[in-house]
Amino acid sequence: MPPKHAVHRLFEQRISRSTKAFKARGGSVIRCPQCRIDQQFCICGLRPQADSQAGFVLLYYDDEVLKPSNTGKLIADIFVDTFAFIWQRTEVEQALLDVLVDDSWYPIVVFPQAYVEPNRPTFIDRPVWPSDRRPLFILLDGSWREAKKMFRKSPYLDRFPVLSMTPERVSQYLVRKATQEHQLATAEVASMVLSAMQESHNGTLLSTWFDLFSYRYQQGVKRENVGDPTSEDRLSKLTLKERV
Repeated sequence: MPPKHAVHRLFEQRISRSTKAFKARGGSVIRCPQCRIDQQFCICGLRPQADSQAGFVLLYYDDEVLKPSNTGKLIADIFVDTFAFIWQRTEVEQALLDVLVDDSWYPIVVFPQAYVEPNRPTFIDRPVWPSDRRPLFILLDGSWREAKKMFRKSPYLDRFPVLSMTPERVSQYLVRKATQEHQLATAEVASMVLSAMQESHNGTLLSTWFDLFSYRYQQGVKRENVGDPTSEDRLSKLTLKERV
């Protein structure tokens, strides 16, 4: 079993303070404790890792981190500089603030331009950051309604610029249905961000890892599988290329 990362640890913290069991769809499935897929289709042994100039902050809306179908963990699977926190309306975890004020990082909130105040610095499709700092992309992870609430009610994020990405296609994540076509899974957004910052291999690697997760997840819940059966082969070729 691969070592635990920030999202795994956050999941354990969140479930330890639950007053009742969280019931996900497919509740009868015996899940791997890390990838959260049916154990017989576990992908942990295939988990890739890669170096990136970027870091990521995953800011979760309450019980989102408990959902097996959540894709934020796929980012942490691959990139070691991924931080994960539960969003709180009235209190902000000190560890989150410490990351945001760390001078080695240049925080950028990823969110659609339509919801950004006119005077706020905004990058469209291509982020920019100082050469002496690393970009730290802040992803608000929850339902679309929850993400909008986090964006509006997090004043400590207001001082950071926003990156707005334009999706080239509708979400390929068919495990969970988006309410609007432009809404993407968290891992899909991160993949686009990596490609936009000229890390095309990392973007493709994360996108392929996402495809494999989606395909194997559907195998486990015994529904009609509309995922990509070629994803494992594509991932193998990408990771082989890294080893050569």
